[in-house]
Formats: sequence, structure tokens, C-alpha cells
Amino acid sequence: MIQSSLTHRLKDQHRAITPIIIKLNDRQIQQHVIRGKWSIHEHIAHLAKYQPVFIDRVRKILLMDNPEFEKYSAEDDDGFEIYCAFTTYELLKKISTDREVIYNLVTKLSPDKLDRKGSHPQYGKLDILEWTEFFLLHEAHHLFAIFQLTHSII
Repeated sequence: MIQSSLTHRLKDQHRAITPIIIKLNDRQIQQHVIRGKWSIHEHIAHLAKYQPVFIDRVRKILLMDNPEFEKYSAEDDDGFEIYCAFTTYELLKKISTDREVIYNLVTKLSPDKLDRKGSHPQYGKLDILEWTEFFLLHEAHHLFAIFQLTHSII
């Protein structure tokens, strides 16, 4: 069974980005506040790029018995640079559009489908709800990083 806190976060957690960055201009969003670390824009690009990866993983879990996934790394994903080239506004639109897909995919699954598992190299076998929790916690980590960067700029 899906907990209401998970469904609420899945539906709305990504919406925190806009109020966090609302006072910033594009130069500030693109700024590398900490040398060698991502800008706010790159964090947002990563969140946007990872959502299709997550959708693909859930679909594979539904189609295959215990598929094994590699640990995802943006630096090893050629698509990450492509996403970085989008404007922040375009990325936020992509996040919202893909989030709707994720929300509908996960929340409409029957309990037996939610129990299907896929293996992560670090966390082992996770069912779809655990993958979703992992996805949301990962996103929250980046939201916090964006919040910290915003307050380093202002």
C-alpha cells in the first residue's frame, strides 16, 4: 500500500524549486558558487535528466524479474550535458511533465505490481515503493543543495 506522505511528495515535492530560486536571475542560477561543484542550474538539469531514467527503471521492473541496474552518475550520462543546455524554465517544465508520468505510473499500480523488485548495486533488492522513496530522497538532497546555493548567492 502506498503511504499518503509518499504520494504527496511524489506529486508536489519538485514544486519547491521555483519558490527557492524565484529571486535569482539567470546569471545567479548558472553561477558556480563552489569551485568544482554544480551550479543551481546543473542541479535542476540533473533532476530533470534523472526522471526519465527513473521512469525507465520502473518500467523494466514491471517487465522483467529483478532487473539489475547500475548506479546512476550524471557525469557518465551523455544526456546530462544536453539537459544542461536547456533553459532553467524549460527544465522546470520537463520536470513537471515527467513528474506527472511518474505519479500516474506509480500510484496506479496494483499491490502485486508495487511488490516487484529491481536490484541497486548499493542498496540491494528494492520494490517499486522503495525505489520511489529512494527517488524522492535523492531529489530532496538536490533541493536542499539548491536551497543552500541560493542562500550563498543572495
